[in-house]
Amino acid sequence: MKKIFFLLLLTTSIFVSAQLHYAVEKDIHYYPDAVNKSDKYIDSQCTLDIYYPKDSKNFATILWFHGGGLSGGNKEIPNALLEKGFAVIGVGYRLSPKVKAPAYIEDAAAAIAWVFQHLELYGGRSDLIFLSGHSAGGYLTMMAGLDKKYLAKYDIDANRIAGNIPFSGHTITHFTIRKEMGMNDIQPLIDKYAPLYFVRPDAPPLVLITGDPEMELLGRYEENAYMWRMMKLAGHKRTTLYKLEGFNHGAMAEPAFLLLIKEVNTIKKEILERN
Repeated sequence: MKKIFFLLLLTTSIFVSAQLHYAVEKDIHYYPDAVNKSDKYIDSQCTLDIYYPKDSKNFATILWFHGGGLSGGNKEIPNALLEKGFAVIGVGYRLSPKVKAPAYIEDAAAAIAWVFQHLELYGGRSDLIFLSGHSAGGYLTMMAGLDKKYLAKYDIDANRIAGNIPFSGHTITHFTIRKEMGMNDIQPLIDKYAPLYFVRPDAPPLVLITGDPEMELLGRYEENAYMWRMMKLAGHKRTTLYKLEGFNHGAMAEPAFLLLIKEVNTIKKEILERN
């Protein structure tokens, strides 16, 4: 586990080439046309925006899943990730109560699959795809990345993901899914909709970032600490836990972006050195 303090974050610097130029393409459907035509909600909700460095090759890509408790929010490309040398893909997905589990997890997997299948057309490398998101978005990255069945539907091994870096995501079953089951916010559950259910030693690097335990939403830090411990006990060699002291559930995202950039660059360097 690593403690990160605000003064340390203020002194963190990220070097990025100023010579890169970026392009944006919006509202790309990640489901096939036949699916979009058969479901108006999928057609309107299940799109992504891609921001990428033009005339560049072999860059890393971050898929960003927005928060909102699986019941709100919109796809976004965070300002903190602009002009950092990599592509950023903001993903929209279906929301509760219009759909129930596992629809939004299936959407996350479909978006990830689309990126694996199309990223090289934009110049990116399919072995440098990272997953990240805040709160509900972080939960979706862990579910799609740890329960291998979701990406297996597209003949993609989830272990091809370069790194999974969720911000303050549930590691137990998400509270919205528990609500769909008639449970309350503080009644914990670990079932097939819990990232903790899929602890395994062979997963890609997992970087867990949360806010202050006394300021976080419910028991979010403790959930992530338990996930960190269980991954280590399972034999996973690349699980890291960061605790951002002094930051609540919403405010922790801003300093967490610095850690996301740092971890993406570190893991990217390791992958390139191996290859």
